[in-house]
Amino acid sequence: MSLVTDSPVHSSSSDGFAAYLDAELDSDSSDVSPEQEAEDDEQEAEDESDSEYKRVKRQKVEEFESIEEHPGSTSDGSLGQNLEVTVTKDTCTHPGVFRELCIRCGQKMEGGSGVAFGYIHKDLRLGSDEIARLRDTDLKNLLRHKKLYLVLDLDHTLLNSTRLLDITPEELYLKNQTDPLQGGLKGNLFMLNTMHMLTKLRPYVHTFLKEASKMFEMYIYTMGERSYALEMAKLLDPERVYFSSRVISQADCTQRHQKGLDVVLGQESAVLILDDTESVWQKHKDNLILMERYHFFASSCRQFGFNCKSLSELKSDESEPDGALATVLKVLQRIHSMFFDLELGDDFSGRDVRQVVKRVRKEVLKGCKIVFSRVFPTRFQAENHHLWRMAEQLGATCATELDPSVSHVVSTDAGTEKSRWALQEKKFLVHPGWIEAANYFWQKKPEENFPVNQKKNQ
Repeated sequence: MSLVTDSPVHSSSSDGFAAYLDAELDSDSSDVSPEQEAEDDEQEAEDESDSEYKRVKRQKVEEFESIEEHPGSTSDGSLGQNLEVTVTKDTCTHPGVFRELCIRCGQKMEGGSGVAFGYIHKDLRLGSDEIARLRDTDLKNLLRHKKLYLVLDLDHTLLNSTRLLDITPEELYLKNQTDPLQGGLKGNLFMLNTMHMLTKLRPYVHTFLKEASKMFEMYIYTMGERSYALEMAKLLDPERVYFSSRVISQADCTQRHQKGLDVVLGQESAVLILDDTESVWQKHKDNLILMERYHFFASSCRQFGFNCKSLSELKSDESEPDGALATVLKVLQRIHSMFFDLELGDDFSGRDVRQVVKRVRKEVLKGCKIVFSRVFPTRFQAENHHLWRMAEQLGATCATELDPSVSHVVSTDAGTEKSRWALQEKKFLVHPGWIEAANYFWQKKPEENFPVNQKKNQ
């Protein structure tokens, strides 16, 4: 049974959660064959105690259902006493806990063992074995439909928000519903008075979500509060067709200031992540596709130390066909196609999307040999600098010395010896932003768009 796609536990209704519990209680495994089930049914008909056991289990489900329909009407203590009689011949492994009661045997469980899945249900915790089982089952179902998992950040990835009190005078037109300039943002700009903020959806986001949903089961994962996450999910997915209740917020994180796939019911080998911040995914960098940050509002630019006018102040925006989301969608489509390449066979279970990501990334700057000049601090170990590592991940070869095979010199100063050599030998002399652009857009950008200027004091 797939908790992610098939289980009614995603529903907030009592019927949904009771149905999930019923399925868990009435089957030891989702992989039992019809023949085995027939044998079990026949044995139960012959064994009166087994029949009684099944009746009591159904009673237990109804007790859970009663809690959901009438919160507070049955105390945990009295319910625990009623469920004590269900402990029979088999020892329960306690796969999960709902309101301190085992979801299988109903035994009272002390402490908070297991991982909390509050975004599924605020009182649900699952043990490691049950999480592994659910992930395995769900992956098999997803692969049959040729889908993978996609975890999406909100702020600066799919949208940009600002507090109303942070709006600059040049952005006041955004608050005027009759302003013709504001009218051009219709359907993508939202005034959230209850939250005292403005939210702007990133260009192309609706098309992106529609196309991505054909290839992925999608999650939202934000470090924001749950109330904010749910509000943003409504703006992005008002019909709840893309995310359902798969909306993970700060309260669901198991490690402070870090996001983790431990609360995502998907196998890591089949998960891709889109986020503008690498540092919050320390344990899952191989799953991450780093996004160029979306800075629509002035407060966003200030937050990241940019002393420039924002898109809103310039009354401009990202390009839909050539922007970040349109670009990354092409990357996702390529990764998906390579993962499900039938020339490699039709057994997808042993494949790892992280290896596919590495292969695609290494093609971006393949054939380029790079030397850096006055980019790293003095006495800094060049191989440890993030630009060096980034270039190698993109398929380039990096070196410290010049030779005829060098194709690019990366520098911030056109007056250095290595920079002059590049110009003399008709090699490419580019600003470090050329590597960063290749990393964000997953393609080699024209070198002439990243010139290195001669410093004035030389």
